[in-house]
Amino acid sequence: MSGELAGKVALVAGGTRGASRAIAIELGRAGAYVYVTGRTTRSGRSEVDRPETIEDTLERIEAAGGKGSALRVDHLVSDEVAALAQRIDAEHGGLDILVDGIWGGDRYLEWGKPVWEHSLDASLRMMRLSLDAHLITSHHLFPLVIRRPGGLVIELTDGTAEYNRKYREGTSLPYYLAKAAINVLAVGEAAELKAHDCTAIAFTPGWLRSEAMLEIFEVTEENWRDATVREPHFVISESPVFSGRTVVALAADADRHRWTGQTVSSGQLAKVYEIDDVDGSRPDAWRYITEVQEPGKPADATGYR
Repeated sequence: MSGELAGKVALVAGGTRGASRAIAIELGRAGAYVYVTGRTTRSGRSEVDRPETIEDTLERIEAAGGKGSALRVDHLVSDEVAALAQRIDAEHGGLDILVDGIWGGDRYLEWGKPVWEHSLDASLRMMRLSLDAHLITSHHLFPLVIRRPGGLVIELTDGTAEYNRKYREGTSLPYYLAKAAINVLAVGEAAELKAHDCTAIAFTPGWLRSEAMLEIFEVTEENWRDATVREPHFVISESPVFSGRTVVALAADADRHRWTGQTVSSGQLAKVYEIDDVDGSRPDAWRYITEVQEPGKPADATGYR
């Protein structure tokens, strides 16, 4: 345990898998007490229907030398989130770091369909899993964040603000709205938290080698480069740990308020804080997508988190 965040209390909402899980683990490794919430437990799965659980995340935090609690919470259910806030208040009296990684909407994406052909139920469910869940979480947890001067809120999304200014051809309108709206959410949250000396940002990983992405390419983290034969651009992908390390560096930065209201990427933060991925590389997927990737090449596979 490195100790940069010793004594801090963190909540990673939606910390079951992917970047959110890695962020929870690295926060714990850095000394923070980490609450991990999600809908998938060893006794039942969410609609995402994947095997990763919040208990697994807690075990990995503890294996890294950290401490925390794994709590089943549906962040679309206001009463459950209110109860979570009450528990954190009773046990710690406040919250230093709130990471909102709630999503789980990829299964509803109907690639390339215009809004009038896309399932309306699926469209509305994606919006619920994005904006509604994030707003409910903010409503109930921000009162704990503003108690701690220097409190930090991180809203996970997919895509930089620059990238999401343009419509993401090949995805769908509801998916685009669900992701791009988080860029704007951070702007508003930063404004409302400013008087309380708190920071709010949106954070995007790059092309993430999540559990689902590795399965799609039929590789593991150990042999992921084999997938570049099928997709050469996969060379710019990154491990979830990369997100975790960059978020810890941000949280430990006494001058982190300089980022408030912005959307930052793992590659951007890695450059500033001199953070490397597990293999010693320093990928910057969004710079690659916008500046290097061949014109017309689809770039939205990064949405698989």
